[in-house]
Amino acid sequence: MGTRGQCSDGLGSRGVGARDVAAREAASDLLRALASPMRIAIVLALQEDARCVHELVGSLGVSQPLVSQHLRVLKDAGVVSGERNGREIMYSLIDDHLAHIVTDALTHATEPRPTPQTRDPDAPATNTTAAATTQRSTAHSDETKR
Repeated sequence: MGTRGQCSDGLGSRGVGARDVAAREAASDLLRALASPMRIAIVLALQEDARCVHELVGSLGVSQPLVSQHLRVLKDAGVVSGERNGREIMYSLIDDHLAHIVTDALTHATEPRPTPQTRDPDAPATNTTAAATTQRSTAHSDETKR
């Protein structure tokens, strides 16, 4: 994969490129399943260890039906699996990649963002495209004055 600002072949480290429709759809389904603050909290809780529903209810402070509903979405998306242990089902993450996706998203979401800076109109243009546009604009303005 190329460095930022350079063209690349669009392939990731595993050869999955932007043109792979099935991979994009699968990634979209996965991200959609993770697109809930409660499901993110469940993934983070399961990152530590496998848990049953009542443990998740206690640690998250929400109702059992709500936790069960979110677990069903995560299970259908292949994010978690459930293994029966007596009368309970112990839920765990399918793999560590899913926890990394969530923790990376949280890190990104909480990083400070630079504020957009306005360009000083009197400052010289640093972008060659902007400079060329300014030159064309000035030339056009001069021609219309004649």
